Amino acid sequence: MLNINEILSILPHRYPFILVDKIIAFKKFKYLNAIKNISINEPFFQGHFPKNPIYPGTLLLESMIQTTGLLIYKSNKNQKKFMYYVAGIDQVRFKKFIFPGDQIIIESFLKKKKNSFIFFNSIAKINNKIICKAKFICTYIQK
Repeated sequence: MLNINEILSILPHRYPFILVDKIIAFKKFKYLNAIKNISINEPFFQGHFPKNPIYPGTLLLESMIQTTGLLIYKSNKNQKKFMYYVAGIDQVRFKKFIFPGDQIIIESFLKKKKNSFIFFNSIAKINNKIICKAKFICTYIQK
């Protein structure tokens, strides 16, 4: 549904912090599914267990948050009027390691909106097996 060039036109992030490669499914105000491909060429693998490279959990969470940000952006027609920020991360569970060559499917679901807070659930999977779950709270301010 969206390739990397379209994602770059939405997210303010740039290399090396653009951590979503492609959008594969979307339903407005409901969910967005993205792909993150893990390559041995990623710069952090030089220092993150070089003899046994593992994708850092913090970067996985950032990938999941960026997927959530894309869901917000694609759902809101007035998105350019607001800046969105992470207000909370809850109930994070890492279940498996991620290695170079893996392809992560990230699913973000909008759960509810209350005042200026938006609540999301996010799941990351490899080969249809859950590798991480998290709940995110986002907030926004007018630019």
